[in-house]
Amino acid sequence: MATIFTKIINGDIPGRFVWNDDTCIAMMDIRPLHPGHLLVIPKVEIDQWTELDSDTAAHVMAVAHKIGKVMKELVPCERVGLLIAGFEVPHVHVHVVPMQTMAQLDFRNAEVSPRADALDDMAESVRGALKAAGHGDHVPAAGPL
Repeated sequence: MATIFTKIINGDIPGRFVWNDDTCIAMMDIRPLHPGHLLVIPKVEIDQWTELDSDTAAHVMAVAHKIGKVMKELVPCERVGLLIAGFEVPHVHVHVVPMQTMAQLDFRNAEVSPRADALDDMAESVRGALKAAGHGDHVPAAGPL
């Protein structure tokens, strides 16, 4: 059965996309640990990051790096952290999280009901920042892919 991420990538479930290329997508997390928290997800449905081929793993990290750089400028934060856990969904995903402290990487503190307009606004800001940074070829319009 397809994971929820595959369903989102395929357009069966809506997502707030900020990046789309042949290998991966990035979208806003619907349970953010901090404003700006998003996920970079390979399109291939693989459970654990250690099972990714090295080219896909490197590409996902390169995209997370590009997004992290613009996020650092966009969201007031001490650092932009990365986390690969994989327990919530059996489909590799890298959490890119603007944060002030390590405590903000605790999923028990995730916002369970963020405002849709706040997520939409952040997605639009990230898309704009990525375009301004020269990544417009991979920035989708708002809405489904």
